[in-house]
Amino acid sequence: MKKRDLFKNTVLALLLIGSSKLTAQVLHPIKWSYAAKKGNNGEAVVFLKAEIEDGWHIYSTRQKDGGPVKTSFTFKPLTGYALLGKVSEPAPVTKYEPSFAMNVHYFEHSVVFQQKIKLKHAQTEVKGQLEFMVCNDQKCLPPEDVDFSIPVK
Repeated sequence: MKKRDLFKNTVLALLLIGSSKLTAQVLHPIKWSYAAKKGNNGEAVVFLKAEIEDGWHIYSTRQKDGGPVKTSFTFKPLTGYALLGKVSEPAPVTKYEPSFAMNVHYFEHSVVFQQKIKLKHAQTEVKGQLEFMVCNDQKCLPPEDVDFSIPVK
């Protein structure tokens, strides 16, 4: 009888461990998408869009140091284009955040960041990496790095 009880307890323990892993979720409340549009004078604009799940937000590229990690973009230096100016963004929400003891600048729902480029070839690819941190009213997730590659045709 003891072997049977040991077997039942082992099976029960494995089921409990397995079911707890099923309920654990990896949170990814941000979905990134990319596009590019050619303009006049051999210029183009690349668009980096963040779709943000309800209740979450990401921080402005202009967020001051000493608080949450700001969204940042690093563009790989390639011969097909040159950057024109800095990444632009719409006006963020600004709010005093007691947990950071400072004003924070963030975006909810969605945001489109834009980078102007000067084309050196008719077609190119804009590559790089972005970093962002996402928070809700209860917690912040660790900063994430995402590689991107945007064809410009």
